[in-house]
Amino acid sequence: MSSPRRRIETDVMKMLMSDYEVTLVNDNTPFEGGVWKVHVELPDQYPYKSPSIGFVNRIFHPNIDELSGSVCLDVINQTWSPMYDMINIFEVFLPQLLRYPNPSDPLNGEAAALLLRDPKNYDVKVKDYVQRYATKNAADEAGAESEDDDDLSSVGSFDDDDEEAQPAGQMDDV
Repeated sequence: MSSPRRRIETDVMKMLMSDYEVTLVNDNTPFEGGVWKVHVELPDQYPYKSPSIGFVNRIFHPNIDELSGSVCLDVINQTWSPMYDMINIFEVFLPQLLRYPNPSDPLNGEAAALLLRDPKNYDVKVKDYVQRYATKNAADEAGAESEDDDDLSSVGSFDDDDEEAQPAGQMDDV
């Protein structure tokens, strides 16, 4: 079995070498067209301990803290397995989070309450946030403000309409 440090290096290299696109097919979520920067921090015990994931630019979602961008995602926080890797985060976990918010386990109580109480107004507010905070320019500005030199973290692009995830230094137009 390889060391956690080697696994981190392998997964980061896979992200750097990959040239894939993640697309929500038949996307009818209110997040459609949004572009987000996503911060992924890999702990020293990765892959045995789950990464920390956060949206860098603002997003209105029951399972994402609006101010910090922290993600509450069961598969990340509770059922993480060493079989998962960083690519799973961008190809599977985050698209599922946007498609299927869980208002019964909120980090953003306002978003959860609005989704349960008034789904149409929830969609309106999400779309407003997308227009205000999830444009390509807003994502770039948010990413520029939060980048650091920690070699165990990366910032990737995540575009709900035509998702593409790339580690820091590889953030091209999405």
